Amino acid sequence: MTGKQKKQFWDVVQLALILVAAFIMIIPIIWIFLAAFKSHVDVYQLKLFFVPTVENFKTVFEPPYYLGHKLFNSTVVAGVTVLFAIPIATCAAYSFSRFSLRGETSMLVMILATQFVPAVVIILPFFVMFRDIGLLDTRVGLILVNLAIVMPFAIWMIKGFIDGIPLDTEEAAMVDGSTRLQVIRNIVLPMAAPGLFTAGIFCFIIAWNEFLFALILTNKNAVTLPIGLALFKAEEGDLWNLLSAAGIIIMLPMFILALIIRKYFVQGMTMGAVR
Repeated sequence: MTGKQKKQFWDVVQLALILVAAFIMIIPIIWIFLAAFKSHVDVYQLKLFFVPTVENFKTVFEPPYYLGHKLFNSTVVAGVTVLFAIPIATCAAYSFSRFSLRGETSMLVMILATQFVPAVVIILPFFVMFRDIGLLDTRVGLILVNLAIVMPFAIWMIKGFIDGIPLDTEEAAMVDGSTRLQVIRNIVLPMAAPGLFTAGIFCFIIAWNEFLFALILTNKNAVTLPIGLALFKAEEGDLWNLLSAAGIIIMLPMFILALIIRKYFVQGMTMGAVR
C-alpha cells in the first residue's frame, strides 16, 4: 500500500470507530426515549413500531409520584448552587491569579485535594451536623453540600481563564484611573465570560445529577429528581415506562442548556481552562 492508501485506510478505520462509539452512546438514549412513549405492556417488548402514548408523562406528576415537587427541588438546588458558586469562585480565582498570597500553592493544593475525598467518608458528618442544626431534609442543606462539592472545581477552572487574561490590560486601565472593581467588571469578567459559562454548566450538571448526598440527607420535603426515580416500583417490578418518562424529564434541561450555551461551552473547553 502506498502512503496515500494507508492514510485513507486509517481514516476509514477512525471514522468507523467514531461511528461505533457514537452508536453505543446513543442507543440507551434512543431506548429511553422510545420507552417513555410506550404503554406498560409494550415496554417489555422489543419492537420499534407501537402506538405512542403521553400518559406516562402525565402519570409521573400525579400521586403517589409527585415528580413536579422533585423537579422544583432540583431546579432550586442546582440553580441557587450555581448562583452562589460562580461569584464566590470568581473572587477566589481572581485573588489566586492576581495577588501574591502567603501559602498560595498550599491553599490551591488543599482546595484540589478536597475533590479526592470519597463522598461516603464525609456524608456521615454532614448528616449529624445537619440533624443537629435543623437542615436535614431541606433545600438549604442540599445547596450547602453542593457548594462544597462544586466550589473547588469552579475555582480551579475559572483561575485558568483569568491566568490567560493579559495583566497589561488591567494595569493600563488602572493607570487611566479605573479602580480594581471597575477593572474586574469591565475587563476581567467580559474576557473570562466563556470560562464562567463553562464552570456554570459543569456546576449545574453536578448539582442536578447529585445522588448520594440527596439520598442520605433528604427524606420527603427536599427529595430531588435522581432520588425520585427510585419511587417507580410496583408489585410487578420496575415501571420502566414511567422511569423512562422521568428520565427524559431529567435529561431535557441538560439538552436545552447545551443548545443555548453551546458556543460558550466549546469556546470555554478550548481556551485552556484546566491546565
